[in-house]
Amino acid sequence: MNDKRKGLNTVCTHVGELEDSVYKGAVSPLYMSTSYAFDDVDVKRYPRYFNTPNQEGLCKKIAALEHAESALIFGSGMAAVSTALLAFLKVGDHVVLQQTLYGGTYNLVTEEFEKYGIAYSFTEGWEPMDFEDKIQENTKVIYIETPSNPLLTITDIEGVANIAKRHNIISMIDNTFSSPVNQNPIDFGIDVVIHSATKYMGGHSDICAGAVASSKDNMNRIFHLAKNFGGSLSDYTVWLLERSIKTMGLRVKAQNENALEMAKFLEKHNDIDAVYYPGLETHKDHELAKKQMNGFGGMLSFELKPYLDTSNFQKSLRLIKSSMSLAGVESTVLSPSQTSHALMSPEVRAAQGIKDGLIRFSVGIEEPDDLILDIENALSLVKKKLKSTV
Repeated sequence: MNDKRKGLNTVCTHVGELEDSVYKGAVSPLYMSTSYAFDDVDVKRYPRYFNTPNQEGLCKKIAALEHAESALIFGSGMAAVSTALLAFLKVGDHVVLQQTLYGGTYNLVTEEFEKYGIAYSFTEGWEPMDFEDKIQENTKVIYIETPSNPLLTITDIEGVANIAKRHNIISMIDNTFSSPVNQNPIDFGIDVVIHSATKYMGGHSDICAGAVASSKDNMNRIFHLAKNFGGSLSDYTVWLLERSIKTMGLRVKAQNENALEMAKFLEKHNDIDAVYYPGLETHKDHELAKKQMNGFGGMLSFELKPYLDTSNFQKSLRLIKSSMSLAGVESTVLSPSQTSHALMSPEVRAAQGIKDGLIRFSVGIEEPDDLILDIENALSLVKKKLKSTV
C-alpha cells in the first residue's frame, strides 16, 4: 500500500518505524552510536550525514506526511530554513519573499544575504501577482509562509507555485503553522516544504528540530549543503520526535477545534478589538483557506481594546502560559513585538500590521470552557487595576 494513501494517523504511527528484531518491542529502538562500521556495509553511516537508523526512519515518516519523495531533519527550524534557501541561492542570485514572515527568517535574509551576494525583495501584498511583480532575471527562489506568523494571513499556494513553475523558479513554503495535518503544499505544486518541527511535530514543548521535504533531486542538493553546515540532530531527539509525531494527528485535530471555538468567543467579546483566524467566516481569506487547508490550525492572534494593558493581561492569566514558543499541548500566549518579531524594527513591524498590543495565542488541548474562564478572569483583573488608577 502506498504511504500517500494511508490514513493520516496510520502514517503518523507506523511509517518509518524501526523494527526491534532482538526483543520485538512495539516502538522503534534507539540507536545512540555516533560511530558505525565502514567495511562490508551497504550504508556508511555518520550522524552528520543524516543517515543513522533513527534519522532515516524519521525522514521517511516526514516525507510520507508531506507527500514528498524525501526529507531531512535538522537541529532547528532555522537550520532547515537557512540550509534550504542557501542550497538554491548563490552569489548574484535573487529571491522573492512574502511580506509577512517569521522574524527569524526575516532576520536571516536582511542580516546575512548581502554578505553572500544574494539580492532579495519582499512583496507588497499576498496575491500571486505581488510575487510575480518582484521577479527578476536572476530570481531563483520564491519563499512563502501561510498561514503567516503572527497575523494568520493566507497566501494562494497553488497560484504562487504556478508562477514559480512558469518562470522556472524553485518555490518554498514554511508550513509550520499548519503542520502536515492541515496543509500539504506539495499537492498544490510547491517544490520545497519547511517546518520548525519544534512546533506541531514535537507538540510537547520539549524538542528543538527542523525538517525539509521535497523531491529526491531537490533533497540531494539540500543534503550536500547540509552535511557541510552540520545542522544534524541527536538521535535521542530524533527518537523523541518520532514518538511525538505518532499523536500529531490527534493533537492537531483537537487544537483546530479549540482554536475555532476560542476565535468565535474572542470575536464577540467587548474587550477585544480584532481577531485573526482563518477559520472565521469574517477573515478576509477564509474561502482561500477552505480551499487549501484541511483544518484551520491551532494558532490565532488578537488585539485587546487600546485602554487595556496587554502585559498586565498576560501576567493575569493563570491557566494559559505566557511563553516564547507555540504549538504545545498546553495553551500559550506571547507578544510578537517582544519575542518572535523582536528582531524587526518597529517600522517594519508596523508596515506588516504587527502592533505592540498584538497577542499571539497558541491554543492547546484543554477544555475550551476552562480557557474562556481564564481569559475572562484575566480581563476582569486588568479592568480592576485600570479603575483603581483612575
